Parts: sequence; C-alpha cells; structure tokens
Amino acid sequence: MPARIPSWAWVSGLTAGAVAAVVVLAVQADRGPHPTAPVAHPRSAPSVSARPSATPKPPAPPAVPADSGTGRRIVYALAQKRVWLVDESDKPTRTFPVWPGTVSPDPDSYAISQRVPATTGSDGVQIEHIMYFAGKSGVFIAFSNAVDGSSPPPAASDTRTGGIRMGKDDGTALWTFGAKGTRVVVVE
Repeated sequence: MPARIPSWAWVSGLTAGAVAAVVVLAVQADRGPHPTAPVAHPRSAPSVSARPSATPKPPAPPAVPADSGTGRRIVYALAQKRVWLVDESDKPTRTFPVWPGTVSPDPDSYAISQRVPATTGSDGVQIEHIMYFAGKSGVFIAFSNAVDGSSPPPAASDTRTGGIRMGKDDGTALWTFGAKGTRVVVVE
C-alpha cells in the first residue's frame, strides 16, 4: 500500500504556493506602469500684486435708526423691513429682515401687549412667537414666525393682514427678548 500524505501537509503546501504566487505578482505589478489620475490645476489670471488678496468681509449690518430713541427696545423700520433688538446700553444685539403684512403700524412708540406661543395665521400657516403691539383700522399688528421657518406667500391686494413675519431663529430671539411691556419703536 502506498504511503498517504497527511491533509495538513497538502494544506501547508498549497498555502505556501499561493503566498509565493502573490509575492511574484506583487513584485511584477510594482515594476510595471502605474496608472495616474489627471491632476486639475486651477488656472487664474496673473496677479498684479505678490501678496494674497484679503477675503472680503461681509457688509456690516445696518445701524439702528437714529430716530428710534434710546434704551432697551425693539426697533421696526418700515422702509427697510428690518427689526433691531437693542439692549439697555443702546447697543443692537441682533438685527434681521422681516416680511410685513399689508397693514403697517404708524411710526410711533408702542409696547408688547400680548404674547401667544402658537396659533394658525390668517394665511393658514402654523405660526409661533406671536407678539401683539399695535392695531390699525381694525387689524391687529404682531410679530411672528412660521413654525416651519418659511416666508409668507404674498397676500392678495384686497387682504388685510397685520402679521410681521421673520425667520424661525429670529422669531425665537425676539420672543426671548420681548417680554410683555417691552417697548417697540416703529420708524419710517
């Protein structure tokens, strides 16, 4: 009877052969050509100056209107469609654009008279941070923001709305800043 080779010897031999084959192929691959990806080099116009250009600074926010009084207050500029939150030292802590309704308050000094956490706006949108401060011709005027952060759709020309909408983060900041009785100064 012929001698039998144990199975472990077969496995060891096959493994050694496979490792040797991989080494030979790796050496051949290392000596061959290597594919390269094309490198994109940005082309720019030659610079007149050797120094790098400065990154443009964002424009400074508009200054608080001069005719808005002094002290802690919310300032609403009708023509700029913008609100400022001004602290006790007369420094603006935040400013942001707003989307006014079709009825605007007259320039004057008012106070936050009522705060409502959330409701549905006259346009059917869920709104929050509603802060009433004025009324005109039977229309209540209030700051608010849409719960989903959207801007209001344009109102029909015959619709009378007094909501002054803002972005969600701005609405949250205004809600935090404007307790009941906080002064609201409306300027042209």
